[in-house]
Amino acid sequence: MGESRDTVSSELKRARIRAALSVAINLFLSLVKGYYGIISSSQALLSDAIHSATDVISSLAALIGIWVAGKKHPSFPYGLYKAETLATLISSIAILLAGYEIARRALLGPPVRPDVALALPVTVFCLVISLGFGLLQVKAGKRLGSPALVADGRDYLADSLSTGIVILGLAANYFGLNVDRWAAALVAVFVFRAGGALLVDAIRELLDASMDRETERQIIELVESDPAVIRVKKTLSRTAGGRYIVDMDIVVKTKSDLAADKVADRLETEIVKKFPRVVMARIRPHFEQSEQFVRITPVATPNGEVAEHFARAPWFLVEHLDPATRRIKERKLIENPYKDVERKRGFLVGKWLLSFKPDQVILAKSHGGTAEALLKEAGVQIVTTGEEAEKTRVDSSG
Repeated sequence: MGESRDTVSSELKRARIRAALSVAINLFLSLVKGYYGIISSSQALLSDAIHSATDVISSLAALIGIWVAGKKHPSFPYGLYKAETLATLISSIAILLAGYEIARRALLGPPVRPDVALALPVTVFCLVISLGFGLLQVKAGKRLGSPALVADGRDYLADSLSTGIVILGLAANYFGLNVDRWAAALVAVFVFRAGGALLVDAIRELLDASMDRETERQIIELVESDPAVIRVKKTLSRTAGGRYIVDMDIVVKTKSDLAADKVADRLETEIVKKFPRVVMARIRPHFEQSEQFVRITPVATPNGEVAEHFARAPWFLVEHLDPATRRIKERKLIENPYKDVERKRGFLVGKWLLSFKPDQVILAKSHGGTAEALLKEAGVQIVTTGEEAEKTRVDSSG
């Protein structure tokens, strides 16, 4: 668990650095576009500068959100991870405001012919920077699990689209078509579209949208692969600023509350370890009578003679019994794929047998090896042939 927490902490630090770099780049782009928009009399470039200036606000919101997300407070038991989602919401609103300002200037402002020779090279330069950094920012945000960085990267891509439109408008002006104001109006459409998409995403997160189905499926498969678990009864998951909170009800084989709690604790730790995006996993165990009782016996021959050595047994007899009457419903003989392995044979055999979810394993004699220890730890009942024979005799006399 400590390893996963360290991973999340490291990711937050890297996300903060990228957000701070974004603020600097946006500020630079805003100043460059604004300066050359004024001296070249390009209304579209000046509108794009306003967009970039708003991006500075968005980037600052992302930086603040990521910084707050790493803080802890007793009043917030789930952590402050949704601060990033709040930052995304602020970013989307800022983008929509930028679109409004761009549209207002384009439609209500006076038409002016820009200095294309001065404005065009600068606009191309800004496009290369915003497009390149935007793609890198989205990629880093997805890798680090930071919705604020993803939002910031998309903001750069929206800026790239608007800058591309400015370039087209300036090129048209070069050939005598004064469409600078209409290019500025078209910039506003792209800005509104990007801002609206981010707003919807932020609202979904704030309303506790569930985690993506693929991750949830992988977590369910992990839990149901445990030999003590019959099935997952119910799963409730929700997002927490790019992280996940998992609340799950499972059906276990054991009737012991202590054993069931140990199974739940083990699975909670394993989920957080294997899925670093999960900040909290809570599992509640329930007991139901299993539809079958699985018994495994190591055998020396296909005829069913019990093998003396557990992990070295060439065959395993897997039997499915009725849980109430213990009457055999199905049996099959499976060859031991690890019988000739020299290293970690007990570990490999134990893990392999656990995949069959056995309730009971019958041995000729208990040797206390690694395979036996793994089965016992998983809650599998280990009995010897003598104990099983005595139990059968007592049941018959009763």
